[in-house]
Amino acid sequence: MNKNSWTLVLSGGGARGLAHIGVIKGLEDAGYPKPSMVIGTSMGAIIGGCYACGMTPENLIDFAVNRFNISDYLDSFTFRINGPMGKIFQTGQVLGSLATRPGIDPGQRILELFENLTGGKNFSDTEIPFRCNAIDLLSGQEIVFQSGSVAKAIRASMSFPVFFEPFFYKKMLLVDGGLCNNLPVNIALREGSEKILAVNVNLFRRLELKDLRTGPQVIYRSIESTLFSQLHYKPDLADLTLDVTEDYTPFSFLKQGELIMLGEKAVNDNIHLIEEFFNKKNLPVERFFKRRVKKAAE
Repeated sequence: MNKNSWTLVLSGGGARGLAHIGVIKGLEDAGYPKPSMVIGTSMGAIIGGCYACGMTPENLIDFAVNRFNISDYLDSFTFRINGPMGKIFQTGQVLGSLATRPGIDPGQRILELFENLTGGKNFSDTEIPFRCNAIDLLSGQEIVFQSGSVAKAIRASMSFPVFFEPFFYKKMLLVDGGLCNNLPVNIALREGSEKILAVNVNLFRRLELKDLRTGPQVIYRSIESTLFSQLHYKPDLADLTLDVTEDYTPFSFLKQGELIMLGEKAVNDNIHLIEEFFNKKNLPVERFFKRRVKKAAE
């Protein structure tokens, strides 16, 4: 690997993952080379997959800010009814859906969106090599996608339980990859990457009772707590990890402009570390192994 060869790893995080767009824009604006590989999970898979398929940061920003309304891409009208009467219908529909189906929304419209954004590309057609992950509920194993339809892989990687139905694909029942590996640096290591820049949008903070008043908030917080424990005991083996988050929730889809700017700010605030990352010489195999052991012991 040389100075221009590096891997970008993008975490999940719901709406907070829109900050990944700002990070990508910030890196390109600063003149750094595009990554040699992009790896993502959940929202990181969406942003990373679209970028790998040829969408520019400007394309991503235009879509996210000017043309994206999440309710337009959901099959269920649960998320589109407002007001007191709407809440009654929503409650009934959610309970009815979960009693008869494995999720609130089938995810067909969102899959069609991904087909459009990726240009229907397969992994072999991407401009930048791409990987993403999901969990197969039948086997309990993590699945890493590296062939076939990029759109279907993204759809599997972002299948957050309860909200979206699991994605049935090649005899597997797939859900959100972030549930088992929300910062998939280890996938980059298995791919042979030595220079890895990871972006994490999931800093864990204490909440107040008022922040946990709805079922979705409780469900997400429960999963978030599990992921926090997972990351706490799992060493981060990236060469540089940018933690990008402030007081935003995974459901802050109406603050897309602010979240994108937050990603750009993270690049600007850490430009000296990023410069060091790109100028660092590659580690010999022995030092690379010691680096992993040392970090695992911390």
